[in-house]
Amino acid sequence: MDREARALPFWSDDEVAAGVDRAVRHVQEGGVLAYPTETVYGFGGAIDTDAVARLVELKRRPPAKPFLLLVDSSEMIARLGLHLTRSASMLAARHWPGPLTLVLPGGDRRVPTRLRGPEGGVAVRWTSHPALQRLIGALGDPLTSTSANLPGHPAAMAASEVLQQWAAAIGRGTMLVLDGGRLAPSAPSTVVDCTARVPRVIRPGAISAAVLRESTPDLVGDH
Repeated sequence: MDREARALPFWSDDEVAAGVDRAVRHVQEGGVLAYPTETVYGFGGAIDTDAVARLVELKRRPPAKPFLLLVDSSEMIARLGLHLTRSASMLAARHWPGPLTLVLPGGDRRVPTRLRGPEGGVAVRWTSHPALQRLIGALGDPLTSTSANLPGHPAAMAASEVLQQWAAAIGRGTMLVLDGGRLAPSAPSTVVDCTARVPRVIRPGAISAAVLRESTPDLVGDH
């Protein structure tokens, strides 16, 4: 199977327009997508329990390490029943869309338990990648997301790296790769836990704690 047959071009406006419907069908049928983001290539799928279990098995994810959700609007967060706390709202107003992941409370009726971290919250990012925004909008639901690399391998920055590492899943038709070109080197998203009274950086990343404190001075972590 050649590269073109395995990776769907997803770079130009025309390619994105032509590929969105196929990508949405793949997710709705329970498949996994690999896709470009504003940081690295990620993969994921629907947020239902079966799709999440399939992603856990594919990624070999430890039970205590959940996936995050990619959204395209604050309305999508509200539909999930997630709650933007005061600190989360201030951070989101300044840095979303963009490489900031917020761990939010709520979502008990809609979000599977496997997507919750040890603090009980759900990690969410409003992606700034235009093609991915369009895809999520067409799906009408968030995409689960984790880096599209095998454990122990560096994060994938090009579709060719995903194709090399996940050949078996792609060959089975479990995974569809969206080729958005080679991404520029970038730090991962900064992750802030907003489930407690005081927001806390739990993973340093693309946005420094010093910049985040311009919106939320009481932020702790990543000094």
